[in-house]
Amino acid sequence: MKIKHLLIVAILSAFAFTSCEDNKKKEQEEKMEMERMEAEEGATREADMKMEQEKMEMQSNSIAAKAMATPGLSTLVSALQSAELATMMNEDEGPFTVFAPSNDAFAKVPKATLDNLMMKENQSDLQTVLKYHVVSGEITSADLAQAIKDNNGTYTFKTVEGAELNAMMSGDKIMLKDGNGKTATVIQADVDASNGVVHVIDAVVMKKS
Repeated sequence: MKIKHLLIVAILSAFAFTSCEDNKKKEQEEKMEMERMEAEEGATREADMKMEQEKMEMQSNSIAAKAMATPGLSTLVSALQSAELATMMNEDEGPFTVFAPSNDAFAKVPKATLDNLMMKENQSDLQTVLKYHVVSGEITSADLAQAIKDNNGTYTFKTVEGAELNAMMSGDKIMLKDGNGKTATVIQADVDASNGVVHVIDAVVMKKS
């Protein structure tokens, strides 16, 4: 009877020891899993913060940011905002080449015409005008000058709007000719941006009406 009692105690002790070891092992595994998850979350947070910082840096050097920081392009900025195209020039789309009309260029447009374009109901017309000044890809003034030379003095390219613009040289200046035969001269070239390049021009160009 005593032996049987001792055997039962031994079995119970072994079970208790095994259970205790299992609990310790389980606790250790849970601890390791929590540490792994915390490490992964920390790495994810760090990656997200880095991406956000890079995005902010990119946006601060975007075409829209460059335009906003240039007093002579304030009318263009207002037009982009009215046309709801500022985001297109601000985020990680692109790259684009923008032929940006200066304030003086917009001043040459009849006031009634400009005021009419800025109206909410004419937003699509304003978008058409502005997109005619944008080209997909980054084209520097050197690239444009070389393309003009390689194409016998006139280089034709398609804008984001879909219609074509012509580029040519006038002395050492690059000129654009729109669909109506009106010209604009690049007065400030190669304003570098994170999502493209800006060339300031002295007139608003329009596609063929």
